[in-house]
Amino acid sequence: MVDLISGKRELFSNKNAIKQFSDIIGDINSEFEDHLIAINENTNEIQSNYELLSALNSKIDKISEKLEKIELFLQEKADFEVENEELFDVQPLSDREKEIFLVLYCLEESKGSITYTDIARRVALTEDLVANYVKNLVEKGVPILKRYVNGKAHMKLNSHFKTLQAKENILQIEQKTITNLF
Repeated sequence: MVDLISGKRELFSNKNAIKQFSDIIGDINSEFEDHLIAINENTNEIQSNYELLSALNSKIDKISEKLEKIELFLQEKADFEVENEELFDVQPLSDREKEIFLVLYCLEESKGSITYTDIARRVALTEDLVANYVKNLVEKGVPILKRYVNGKAHMKLNSHFKTLQAKENILQIEQKTITNLF
């Protein structure tokens, strides 16, 4: 009889332990659900912010393109000649920037105006990288003129700068750079 009572106590004790364990698992599950809800809310907020930033970036790109068109228009309407080579204050270029400049310089001779795609094919880089290098060239003082045709940038060098570069090598491009490229 003592064994029977002892067995019932043990069984009752196991049921209590299982009930306690079940309650703990339920609490943990509830906390996980709360975290999941918070994560989903944060994900939705992040996605909304990303979409907003993408829209803003697109608008900034359009504004930048329009400003470049206005700048090109003003350059064409200004109708002035650069008389003094000192107006070209060009900072030193990296080897890759010199390469991009040379491709632009040479392709312009044969094609007239050049696109990022033309340069990218020649130097085996992406158009985005080429666009970045062209931006660097402009920031360093290389006078590159852009115009947009069907939303695509077409570039050419300022003719006076191109002549000075041919005569005086303003950018200090070494023969080995030219040989390696061509």
